Amino acid sequence: MKPPARRAVLAVGGGAAALAAVSLWPHPEIAGGHPPYFARLSGALRRAGVAEPTLVIDRSRLAANIAAVVGALSPTPLALRLVTKSLQAPALLRAVMQGARTSRLMAFNSIMLETLARDFAGSDVLLGRPLPAVLLDQFLRRHAADSTPAAHPQWLVDSPRRLAQYAAVARARAEPIRVNLEIDVGLHRGGLPDARAVSEVLALARTEPLVTVTGLMGYDAQVEGVPFGDAELARVKRRYAQANAALVAALGPDPARTLNTAGSPTYRLHLDDRVANEVAIGSGFVKPSHFDLDTLATHVPAAFIAAPVLKRMDQALIPTAEGAAGLLNALDPNSRRGYFAYGYGDADPVSPPGVRFSRLYGDRAMLTSSARVDLREDDFLFFRPAESEGVFLQYGDLAVYDGGEIVERWPTFPVQA
Repeated sequence: MKPPARRAVLAVGGGAAALAAVSLWPHPEIAGGHPPYFARLSGALRRAGVAEPTLVIDRSRLAANIAAVVGALSPTPLALRLVTKSLQAPALLRAVMQGARTSRLMAFNSIMLETLARDFAGSDVLLGRPLPAVLLDQFLRRHAADSTPAAHPQWLVDSPRRLAQYAAVARARAEPIRVNLEIDVGLHRGGLPDARAVSEVLALARTEPLVTVTGLMGYDAQVEGVPFGDAELARVKRRYAQANAALVAALGPDPARTLNTAGSPTYRLHLDDRVANEVAIGSGFVKPSHFDLDTLATHVPAAFIAAPVLKRMDQALIPTAEGAAGLLNALDPNSRRGYFAYGYGDADPVSPPGVRFSRLYGDRAMLTSSARVDLREDDFLFFRPAESEGVFLQYGDLAVYDGGEIVERWPTFPVQA
C-alpha cells in the first residue's frame, strides 16, 4: 500500500496526539472581522471583480517607503541601486525608479538581464550574482550592435577562474566587457575572501585589454542576524575598506567606480560609510514580513495576498480526532471554525485578526478562527508574504490599490526571472 501524499499527511493522528499538540491551558477568544483598512481593500477587490488569489500593491504605502529611503539617503553621498528580483513587475520597478530618482538596477539572472536591456535600456545594470560564462557569451552575441547602457552591464566576478572565463569570451567575441568584483565581507556565500585575492584578480585583469574593472560589491545580510551586530558591521566595513585599498593600489583612484554595499536590512547602517558609494535596496520598498526589523521601522508593509475562502467548516474537524473537537474548542476557542483557500505559499494571515493556520491539520492546509470571526465562502482572507522574491510571480498581474480602489493591474516580469 502506497503511503499517503505529503499534502494529506496530518501534523498528528489520533485524539490523544492531537490534544498533546495543543497547549494545555485555555486561550483567549479572538473576535471580529476585518479592521477598517482590510475591509476597504476587500470592498475594492470586489468592485474590481477580483475573485482569485491576487497580490495587491498599496501605492500610497509604496510611496511612503520610497520617501523613507530618499529621506535617509538625501543627506549622504550614497547613490541607490534597486534590486530587481524583489520588485518583479516593470511598472512597479519604474514607479520606484521615478520616485527614488535612480536609474541604477541590479539583475540576478539572464532572463531579468534581457528584460532590463529591452525595457530599461537607459539603466545602469550591475549583476548581483556571478553568471556562467556561457550566458555572458549569449548576451554579447545578442547585443553586439546595441550601444544602450543596459546592454553593457557590470558583470560580477568572484574568482580568478571566473575572470579568466569571462576574458576568454570577450576575446572570442572581440567585445569589451566591464566587471565588478564580488567581495566576501562576512556572509561567506561567495566572493573574493580577502584583499590578497582581490589583488590577484586585479593583476589578471590588467593583462586583459578587453576587461575593465568597474568596482566592488559586498553584501552584508548577516549583520542583522547575528549577536553583536555592531562588531560585525565594523568588520564588514573594515573588509570592504581593505578590498578597496587593494583596488586603488592596483588601478589608482576613480570616483566613477561602483562601490556597492548593503541591502534592505542594512542600508541605514551605511549612511556614514566612508568607502562605499551606493547601497542596494529592493524588498524594503514593499516590506514583506521577513523585513520586520528595527532598521526598517520607518517602512510599512505595502504588499498583501488576497485569497478568497473556498470552504468553511462551522466546526473545524481534525481527521482521526473528530471526537475531540469539543475539548479542543474549550482549550482553544480560536480553533472552532475552519477555512480552506487556494493555497498560501510562504505567507501568514494578517486579516481578519484571530485567523491562523491550524497547528494540527498538516501542511498549512487549514486556517481556523473563533466562532466570532464570521467569514463566508468568497470572502477575502489577507496574507502578508514573507519575501517578495519570486512571490510576485505567482499571482498574475499585481492589483494596484490607491484611493480606496483597485486602479491598475501591473503585469509581472517573465516567471523565470
